[in-house]
Amino acid sequence: MRIDKYLWCTRYFKTRNIATQVCKKGAIKVNNEPVKPSREVYPGDTITVRKDQIHYTLEVIDIPENRVGAKLVNLYRVDTTPPEAFKNQELLKYSKEYYRKKGVGRPTKKDRRDLEDFTDTTED
Repeated sequence: MRIDKYLWCTRYFKTRNIATQVCKKGAIKVNNEPVKPSREVYPGDTITVRKDQIHYTLEVIDIPENRVGAKLVNLYRVDTTPPEAFKNQELLKYSKEYYRKKGVGRPTKKDRRDLEDFTDTTED
């Protein structure tokens, strides 16, 4: 089975097209080698997926026929991602605080309309 189809079938990506694009960018490695989307995957291969700043490490157990349900994914792969890989996820939460909070800064269109409705002094 193709690597892009395998990653889609095991629910690492929402669409096969996204999986293909990620492969083309070089974020997918099989046995520590960057691969093209058409690379065949076999049981026993080790896949490294870089997604959302995390390097997931998977071991292929079996090849699914079609896209599988979330409860059945563990029949086809073993997730050997080290727990240290998820420590960066906490840092991403803090970096989101850098961005402007809602209601701070320039008013939105909705805010402007509400102000216009409030200050509308035309008499009927």
